[in-house]
Amino acid sequence: MKCRYCGHEIPDGVLYCENCGKEVRIVPDYNPLDDILAQEIVGSINGEPTGLDLSDTERLRRTASQRRTTGRTGPARGATGRTGAVRGATGRTMRGTGTMTEDREARRRQAQRRKAQLRKKRRILLAVMFLILAALIGGIVLIYKNSYNGIVSAGNKALERQEYSEASSAFQRAIGKNKERPEAYTGLSRVYLAQNDPDAAESVFLDAIEEQAGNSDLYGACIDFYIDTKQQMEIPGLLDEATDQVREALSEYIIDVPEFSLDAKETYEEVQQLTLTAGKGLTIYYTVDGSDPDTGSTKYTEPIQLDEGETTVTAIAVNKNGIPSMPEAKEYVIELPIEDAPAVSPSTGQYEAATSIEVKVPDGYEAYYTTDGSDPTTASAKYTGPVNMPEGETLFKAVLVSGDGRLSGITTRNYVLELPSDSSEE
Repeated sequence: MKCRYCGHEIPDGVLYCENCGKEVRIVPDYNPLDDILAQEIVGSINGEPTGLDLSDTERLRRTASQRRTTGRTGPARGATGRTGAVRGATGRTMRGTGTMTEDREARRRQAQRRKAQLRKKRRILLAVMFLILAALIGGIVLIYKNSYNGIVSAGNKALERQEYSEASSAFQRAIGKNKERPEAYTGLSRVYLAQNDPDAAESVFLDAIEEQAGNSDLYGACIDFYIDTKQQMEIPGLLDEATDQVREALSEYIIDVPEFSLDAKETYEEVQQLTLTAGKGLTIYYTVDGSDPDTGSTKYTEPIQLDEGETTVTAIAVNKNGIPSMPEAKEYVIELPIEDAPAVSPSTGQYEAATSIEVKVPDGYEAYYTTDGSDPTTASAKYTGPVNMPEGETLFKAVLVSGDGRLSGITTRNYVLELPSDSSEE
């Protein structure tokens, strides 16, 4: 046998070429022409046409040539010669066709069984995953329903259905679970508001704040309650009693009081103009009777005139959300200079003719007098015009009283009126 690569003669039983070292190919390449020839021979013997033409034969020859060129090999042929190869090819073709069909059917059934098993496994896996997911979701739902948020949510839903007893129980339960969070207090206050009990709604927050003085969240919830119920005037008082920590946390709700242009410690001797100022965006409301102002009081638009006497001015500053400052009050005293004493005429002396006594009364004053020597007061005779001088000796005293009730000094005149006897008889 010769080497197919170099043509060197290879002895029988040797597996490698001694010349080139290539492996000896004992099984020759499969040639489809052998099968064709075998079919033609069998057909000729049986008198049956083969159904092959020259073009088919040529195409198979080319295919065999390509296989040899690329080194591809086909099924082993017998090494007993052309006649044996033809017989072997005929039987092999018939047997191979049936075997291949059976193999394909077996593989198909096996693949179907595998697919069925895979689908079954997938269904089982999906069922297990569904059960696990359902259990997980159920556990999460159960945990949520028993959590603070879940209980508050249940209370709000009951409140929407106007089931006030159930809502109140839910909010109370949530407070018992966590008394520091504000949501349950807000819900409970809404239950009372829905039942037209605003005092109880307010007490929900005030009682909790009294117990938890440093809880700024509760203060914030109470402020929201006051805003929602149009009770912004209560906010300054609430925060005024809070701790510094709470006031710092809620500083946005603390409004600075208005500033007063006049010092209340000073006593003024003339009419004054009081100016009030506040921060940007704030509106000032005030009163002058000592009462606390609100947004229904006089709105400050121009300086306030302070007249003689004592005047208490109280003012607040209100932001755009209607939240006011604490009221700021100042008392002012205006004391105009008082006359030293009234001017009285005529002067002290003896008179022999009827004479009238006159007191000069300045604007803004009233005059009072006596003729028995006692000091005059506002309970004495009020001077309304000239007074006839009494006959005999008279000690006349007069005083001025200002608009605010202050008395001037007293003017004293000593008169002696002696009328002639004929005048007396007349």
